[in-house]
Amino acid sequence: MFRRRVKLKPTGPTNIRLVKMIRNLEIASRVNDAPIWKAVAEKLKRQTRRRIEVNLWKIEKYSDGVAAVVVPGKVLGEGEVTKPIIVAAAGFTRSAKRKIEEAGGKAILLDDYAKINPKGSHTRIIG
Repeated sequence: MFRRRVKLKPTGPTNIRLVKMIRNLEIASRVNDAPIWKAVAEKLKRQTRRRIEVNLWKIEKYSDGVAAVVVPGKVLGEGEVTKPIIVAAAGFTRSAKRKIEEAGGKAILLDDYAKINPKGSHTRIIG
């Protein structure tokens, strides 16, 4: 008997902006010899239901002693931020971005932050 082969659909992101972001992070990892960007890119390649979402209260809790926080996913607006901190993520809700900027911090996309800090020094991954 012959069995039909079933072609499986590829998992991972189909959003073009996210695919380009992952590609840019992988390039930044190779060029700058910074494994942090490869780890972030691997977390962004996950299936949609396994992607990371982090609330602001968690960023506030774990951002002591670092210059910036990297979230390989989306930042949600639950909680408050009291100190100015740079938050780099794949996406932000409107309320999260507003609260970060009101506290004196910056909310930027991951590939833009990889250009600003190519080695990823003084950065903590949350999520």
